[in-house]
Amino acid sequence: MEVVRELYNRAKPFLAVIFLQFGLAGMDILTKVALNEGMSNYVFVVYRHAVATLVIAPFAIILDKKVRPKMTPSIFAKLVLLSILEPVIDQNLYSIGLKYTTATFAAAMCNILPAITFIMAWIFRLEKVKLTSIRSQAKIVGTVATVAGAMIMTLVRGPIVELFWTTGNAGHEAQSGGLNLSHAIKGSIMITIGCFSWAAFMILQAITLRTYPAELSLTAWICLLGTAEGAIVAMVMERGKTAVWAINWDSKFLAAVYSGIFCSGLAYYIQGVIMKDRGPVFVTAFNPLSMVIVAILSTIILREQLNLGRVLGAVVIVVGLYIVLWGKSKDHTSSSIDEQVIPTQEMTHETKIDKENLSQTVIHINPSRGTTANEDESII
Repeated sequence: MEVVRELYNRAKPFLAVIFLQFGLAGMDILTKVALNEGMSNYVFVVYRHAVATLVIAPFAIILDKKVRPKMTPSIFAKLVLLSILEPVIDQNLYSIGLKYTTATFAAAMCNILPAITFIMAWIFRLEKVKLTSIRSQAKIVGTVATVAGAMIMTLVRGPIVELFWTTGNAGHEAQSGGLNLSHAIKGSIMITIGCFSWAAFMILQAITLRTYPAELSLTAWICLLGTAEGAIVAMVMERGKTAVWAINWDSKFLAAVYSGIFCSGLAYYIQGVIMKDRGPVFVTAFNPLSMVIVAILSTIILREQLNLGRVLGAVVIVVGLYIVLWGKSKDHTSSSIDEQVIPTQEMTHETKIDKENLSQTVIHINPSRGTTANEDESII
């Protein structure tokens, strides 16, 4: 039973991020459908975070009551910046990039996120890098590979890769606006800028959790402030277009609810919990899984087609990211060993001192007996 519990505890971070990637993959598909049907990306961001706030806030109020620290101006400033970085900047730019490209392409471009996060974590000393260490070399090589893979996906096309369920759909991509080089470059620029914002959000979230260690409350605040700030942006960008705020029981509504619950509410919370133990790089290292899921589902649901350049770029990204993940796993193993060795050394040192003290026997002479006396028989 202890073995099973130990395996489960070790697997929890991996299971959590895998669940998160499945959720993000579903969001890519539903968001693409909603945008194709004419939904404003600015309005979508507002509805998404409004839903997330309504779902997360009650749990935060009740469950974080005893652990929620006092709000200070410094913490609130960080919350405002967090809600600008991800809910407003990243998600709007990602949605615009998604309009220019496809769900598979957008998901693949987001695979540069771990590389950007790694560099930022290195700068802010959240990630240890020692150039002579094979662990650090693996993380650097993997980071370069992810960037190279993203460039391949953006600039290289190649022949169409036929799948048995996409045979006969050759003209579909061209009819739906397609993915030409100009759109690919525009979309990739938007998504890349969004990834920088997302990476900055991850770093700042990890820093904020040190002084505000209440994950649910932090998530609720980010979603609430993101709703307010997103609404201001939407009203400016969509001024005079009241029709864009209309929503019915359709794919637009489903996309907003699903994204709000799984990809804003649960995602921010899960990220925060995992980052406390494994750091922001570990959380983002599983992004390739989302890309694979999106690639499969988009060819079935959206009838998108894969070309050879996209497949090759995806392979390079996956290999690079899992080299990074290997380096991170070695870091975690090393830190765990250090935590075990340090207390052991301290205990050994203390034991040695105790033995030295015990070996020093205090001998007193008792004149009446003419023999040596024990400690408790010493004359005061």
